[in-house]
Amino acid sequence: MKLLIDTNVILDALMHREPWADSAGEVLLAVAEEKADGFVTASSFTDLYYILRKHTKDDEQTRQTLLGLLAVINVLDVNGSDCEKAFELPLGDYEDALQASCAKRHRVDHIVTRDEKHYEGSPVKIISPKDILKKL
Repeated sequence: MKLLIDTNVILDALMHREPWADSAGEVLLAVAEEKADGFVTASSFTDLYYILRKHTKDDEQTRQTLLGLLAVINVLDVNGSDCEKAFELPLGDYEDALQASCAKRHRVDHIVTRDEKHYEGSPVKIISPKDILKKL
């Protein structure tokens, strides 16, 4: 099963944000244990770097954390077509629309997010961290 992990889910796990940290961490662990193929978009990866560096105030720690993430998760490229198609989707947030557009092109099975309402109208099935854990 191919899962695009929403930026917020990864941040929940890496920053130990409650009350979501446990389920987010379990999703990443399931990916690390190869129970599913985990993906993040390249554009989200830059957001992860920026937010984590701001949170930790430590560039080296941020780099090491994200290198560890790269050991278990795959990065999907984002192209111009994804950017254009994202504008056509009925999602209120462009970043979410871009992830959905990219996920569709890469034939991802689910987008794992705790912000399911933000993805209403997505061409890819949306699922919460808790619900995907039940399926794995």
